[in-house]
Amino acid sequence: MQNRPLSDLVHRRDPVTLPPEATVRDACDRMRAERVGCVLVTDAAGRLLGIFTGRDVVCRIAAECRDPVATPLAEAMTPDPVTLPPGAGALEALRAMHDGGFRHLPLVQDGRVAGVVSRGDFRAMEHARLDEETGLWERLW
Repeated sequence: MQNRPLSDLVHRRDPVTLPPEATVRDACDRMRAERVGCVLVTDAAGRLLGIFTGRDVVCRIAAECRDPVATPLAEAMTPDPVTLPPGAGALEALRAMHDGGFRHLPLVQDGRVAGVVSRGDFRAMEHARLDEETGLWERLW
């Protein structure tokens, strides 16, 4: 795998964001509607406050029998997540996700959310590379 910049891999340059006062139910509805695995929790200026994922639903809401309609994201999110700038390399992102045990990595530039990269983005890149290699082999034979 090439160590391409993350900005080349970002599937969604406009990740799903919600304010900290939005509810867990709001976040789950948006995640389902947008078919994404996370919501970035941001303030009015677009600064990242936290990340909310399906794992947070299981560990912080369902396991604790909390009401998703009454629980604000500020109480359920993972605050101050690990981030990288969009120009960081793919290998750096994979290493951070592996070391931290998470699947989504927010990209932050100049203090503001610039995107989010997930493990799935890397699978798509690997599939494209395999398709390219298969095409080369087919032309050679």
